Amino acid sequence: MIMMFGSQQDYDMLASWTPDDLMALHKFMGEWNNELVESGEFVDAQGLGAPVHARRVQVREGVPVVTDGPYPETAEVLAGYTIVDCASFDRATEIAAKLADTPHPEGAQLGREWYVDIRPIGGAEELDA
Repeated sequence: MIMMFGSQQDYDMLASWTPDDLMALHKFMGEWNNELVESGEFVDAQGLGAPVHARRVQVREGVPVVTDGPYPETAEVLAGYTIVDCASFDRATEIAAKLADTPHPEGAQLGREWYVDIRPIGGAEELDA
């Protein structure tokens, strides 16, 4: 699973991008996904709503306690994921590297470099790297 992370600030920043910038982002993502579909490595992908639409559920003394997001103590949350079925962990790393290089407008205030995490689903003993 290739996991993308973001903060509420990241979601808010997208609202300031021009239509051309957003179109470039969507084009990049579409091409990236299509390459995986064509290679047979694509399994599933979903983007997630902004943290402001999140809800945390905890149980305290047997009673559910619900807190609406975003959460000030949480800098980043899972923003989306892609599941790939590929030959090796190294290949998954190659795929993820392309995603980590997602374009953004010149001068965009990202606050940090974009990154993605990769984790095997299920049996980690099958890793070859």
